[in-house]
Amino acid sequence: MALIHKATLRPTKLELLAEWLPARRWYEGKAGAELTRVAGYRFDDPEGEVGIETMLVGDGSGIVYQVPLTYRGAPLDGAESFLVGTTEHSVLGIRWVYDATGDPVYAPLLARIVFTGVGFAEEYVEVDGEMVRREPSMAVAAASVSPDVPAVGAIRRVVDEDPTLIETEGVQLALIRRLAPGPVPAGPALTGTWPDQPTPLPLAHALP
Repeated sequence: MALIHKATLRPTKLELLAEWLPARRWYEGKAGAELTRVAGYRFDDPEGEVGIETMLVGDGSGIVYQVPLTYRGAPLDGAESFLVGTTEHSVLGIRWVYDATGDPVYAPLLARIVFTGVGFAEEYVEVDGEMVRREPSMAVAAASVSPDVPAVGAIRRVVDEDPTLIETEGVQLALIRRLAPGPVPAGPALTGTWPDQPTPLPLAHALP
């Protein structure tokens, strides 16, 4: 379960991404482009400490970019190169925002969902002291379901291209950055749809 606080962020997530995206090799837009949120989905951190959200964003060019983020209450040692920035959360205080592909909590959860389709977080907001479920902005599903998930160890390297390769001790995962129609890769894979995109698009997959 993901609890979404009614809070203000300074800077906002989109403002952080507007500064961060132009330095990515897979980003084809222009610096200073105004970003919009297209859709998104969240994972559950088993420890309940790290927020894990994947945002789909557009910049007016027609391209939709996939950006998984993790939100932490303290800096992550050794992950300076994956830091998107910091933001002041009006409820939680300073949050360190990371490109999730380099965060050790992300790869095991992505692998689990790619292989089994299990692990998405339902989103709730607090309204007048009650927890109210928020309808998801997109539908995400495993293209095929397997009962077996390979062990995911430490991250060996991340190749920040499109797709972004997350190589761990146990499995290699590919995360698509520029979402586009195309065949779903054979084997364990993740697809997504949203109101303006009813045909499933590949989001991520495991490499043989």
